[in-house]
Amino acid sequence: MAAEPSGYKYWSADELKAMSRPLSNRSDAKTSSENLGNWGADHALMVHREGSGVAELHETDADIIMVVSGRGTLVVGGTMPGAKKTAPNEMRAPKVEGGAKQKIGPGDILHIAPKTPHQVVLEPGTQITYFTLKVRE
Repeated sequence: MAAEPSGYKYWSADELKAMSRPLSNRSDAKTSSENLGNWGADHALMVHREGSGVAELHETDADIIMVVSGRGTLVVGGTMPGAKKTAPNEMRAPKVEGGAKQKIGPGDILHIAPKTPHQVVLEPGTQITYFTLKVRE
């Protein structure tokens, strides 16, 4: 395709894999991300983790996630004790308690509805890179 029409974006599997390499070189506190595009209420990003994330809850956005590389556990549902509003429609907490645990790895696709607590947990020494499409619902 010569030029992508407005509102259309294509990422090949090879492009997504290649994006995980530069992210892993960033000297962040175990997490880095890169915005891949914005389309009004929806936006995409690539996330690389070398340690567990905090618990998250998005009041208005669903997360559609595709794991590109690495492995981890998604804790979903349950509660977020000590949650604090960190931005409009965004809550964070140290961890999810009482949620269901789902092992995740390359090629897995997840849908996390708005208002659903979730957290990516990694074993020490592991890492994970995933594509996230945030969709306003």
